[in-house]
Amino acid sequence: MKDYQGVVMTTPVSLGYQRQSPHGASWFIGMVLRELILRSGVSKTDVEGLAVSSFSLGVDSVVSLTQQFGLSPRWIEQADMGGVSGIVALRRAARAVQAGEAEMIACIGGDGAAHRSFEHTAANFSSWSIDAAFPYGAGGPNAVFSLITARYMEEFGATREDFARICLDQRYNANHYAQALLGHKTLSLDDYLNARPIAGPVHLFDCVMPCAGGEGFLLMTEDRARHLGLPYVQILATDELHNSFSEDPVQQRAGWACYRDALYQRAGLGPEDIDMLQTYDDYPVISMMQIEDLGFCDKGDGARFVQETDMRFDGSGKPANKLPHNTCGGQLSCGQAGSAAGYLGLTEALRQLTHSAQSNQIATARTCLVSGYGMVNYDRGLCSAAAILQEADS
Repeated sequence: MKDYQGVVMTTPVSLGYQRQSPHGASWFIGMVLRELILRSGVSKTDVEGLAVSSFSLGVDSVVSLTQQFGLSPRWIEQADMGGVSGIVALRRAARAVQAGEAEMIACIGGDGAAHRSFEHTAANFSSWSIDAAFPYGAGGPNAVFSLITARYMEEFGATREDFARICLDQRYNANHYAQALLGHKTLSLDDYLNARPIAGPVHLFDCVMPCAGGEGFLLMTEDRARHLGLPYVQILATDELHNSFSEDPVQQRAGWACYRDALYQRAGLGPEDIDMLQTYDDYPVISMMQIEDLGFCDKGDGARFVQETDMRFDGSGKPANKLPHNTCGGQLSCGQAGSAAGYLGLTEALRQLTHSAQSNQIATARTCLVSGYGMVNYDRGLCSAAAILQEADS
């Protein structure tokens, strides 16, 4: 019996990516909801549940949004956990549908971006940021990931050329995805290596670009999706873990390593059965960490793996080993739209598995592993999550 039997994901929406926008988070969340309703052909009253993720709603909440949007949901959830928000919302919503608490739930992440708004978000991200990071000049994610990257390079011998493999293949994928903010620009190895330094070993193209945007999808019963004639994907297994390996002085691993075997067992698959991988890629070292901890290679062997693996969506790279990875370009080339970034891998997986990805469509893919990482303090991200999805049975 499948973990989430009878519940499916459908109707991926990615909307409004801009460097800056006059619109706030509620506008992007509302526009994604509008698109979900229009594309699925349902009415607003059919949406019985709403899960929302955002860093910049301010004093508003998912409850406030129900009034703004004219919804009367039976079930609501606010999953503000950064890069795991989408998978956490998926897990909670799928169980609610299974339990009969709502037949259809909209899961949406959205954030705005104004001049210097990211600086404010980073400075007030947590009490740790306010009290122990910004006052000492170590504010924002670049300092954190410089520390993690430097430790990883020292421990495992990875080089900037190794991290470049992730960034270059993702930029190639973004060159075929119209919505990617950097998709109109190519990226060469020389460009990557000669980019200006930001913090320690982290250089410009290792960093995501903050932006505005929204992402979302619908959860519903399989019977309802069939009745509506909507393409959908099945959820084989999911998991999450928080504050794992807290004894490590600087993060080199996360919760995926703790639950991956059980995750694959519940899905009835192994790493060799995964046709594509969507990792949370705020910095390339974190994608490499996920590749290892999810069992695609041994710990510390990520550098060799990415050098020997073609991660382009179309398999056009030189390495014989193929694993399409972050097939729309990921955050490193699309941009990081706040909490919406935690939904990006899921919406891209949905497009791929329902064969609606257009110019960056993988020719043959039936399975996808999506992983998330989020809520970063001084030396680690506290949250990890993963989901294994499969193309609907024909």
